[in-house]
Amino acid sequence: MPLNALSIARELQAMAQTGLHFSQDPYDRERYNRLAEIAAEMLSQGSNQPVAAIREWQAAEFGYATPKVDTRAFILRDGKLLLIRENADGGKWTLPGGWADVNECPSSAIVREVKEETGYSCRVHQLLAVWDREQHGHEPSFPFHVYKLFFHCEITGGQHQPNVESSELHFFEPGTLPELSVSRVQARQLHWLWAKVRARDVMTDFD
Repeated sequence: MPLNALSIARELQAMAQTGLHFSQDPYDRERYNRLAEIAAEMLSQGSNQPVAAIREWQAAEFGYATPKVDTRAFILRDGKLLLIRENADGGKWTLPGGWADVNECPSSAIVREVKEETGYSCRVHQLLAVWDREQHGHEPSFPFHVYKLFFHCEITGGQHQPNVESSELHFFEPGTLPELSVSRVQARQLHWLWAKVRARDVMTDFD
């Protein structure tokens, strides 16, 4: 697959981070630090984020560089899909979810995210898809690489609670989707997931 400038910048960042983790040679470490500076400039241009923010993120990363994991819950009630209105993206709508935390297994991460963002407890039934964010054209681009995990979940209890991340929630019919936060999920993905759940397809889609 041809690499664009942002993909090259991510790869340079991964090389610099991994090199700094393993190398003890002071000359090599100097080179890796310079490589990280170059990567930060390129990542800033490719993601429209300031260089200072990129450098702050780089400073917090350590060890062998790997993709980040974003989890999302696909929850139906009477055939309608649960979406939340995101405070962080101008009031656009998305599936409940977010970043997996350290020491969390994927299913625990999505159960926690659903509880935090909706107030509902849920049970995870199936991993529907593992998608590479870059391959699916989400905008805006991120300076780091992301895998998106979509789980079919079922509400088991609780009630909606206001929170700092979302202002409201609603259950939508397939033909009445609101304006989506396309950084997080796309309409074509939702329709694909809807069809998969209805067909009771037990295979996990990937890439």
